[in-house]
Amino acid sequence: MSDYAKVVVPGTPISKSNFKMVSKEGRFFLPKNTGSYSDRYDVYESTIALLARAQNPGIVFTDALIAVLKVFYKSEKRHPDTNNITKSIFDGIEKSGLIINDAQVTRLVIEEYYDKENPRFELELYKESQFNLDFTVYRRETPIEVKNYEPPANTKGKISNKLPAKKKAVEEDLKDKKRCEVCEKPLKNGNFISGNGGRTLICKDCFAKLR
Repeated sequence: MSDYAKVVVPGTPISKSNFKMVSKEGRFFLPKNTGSYSDRYDVYESTIALLARAQNPGIVFTDALIAVLKVFYKSEKRHPDTNNITKSIFDGIEKSGLIINDAQVTRLVIEEYYDKENPRFELELYKESQFNLDFTVYRRETPIEVKNYEPPANTKGKISNKLPAKKKAVEEDLKDKKRCEVCEKPLKNGNFISGNGGRTLICKDCFAKLR
């Protein structure tokens, strides 16, 4: 029985968080076969499943696994959040039957690269019973160029403008509301005990615990 498998899927990975869940009779599911853009995730998941099975015929992992995921994006500036794509990838791997449940992956390493001509992801799976994972973080002898990140395009200019106003509103709210000396929760009318000439206020829940 194999203790190692590798899956390579071409194209830029799709994040599951980009697709809305649809409610039907109290249940939620990802839309598919709708003829709309929403089908894209279901198609991608099926593509992963087909390639994973074709590249690893006869392999089925049932025990704990170490996973090393290398993602090669087409563009360094525009691509999905790497920490959001693992769900879609492992959903496809689980659908292939290569693994029983994505909870089998107990150790995961994700590495981000760039390949304009051949965007893809490469996933290597190792049986934890047969392999161990070791890594080292060390200071570079020669620092590389700093890579700065900016807020998403649809939030630029909004975050910085909203923060001062929001902070002021919170401060005003805290100033106007009387709070319990013990738990610091806002006090509702009549739901507190006062003492020390009205300078000490304790909610009835905390007062009951102190008695």
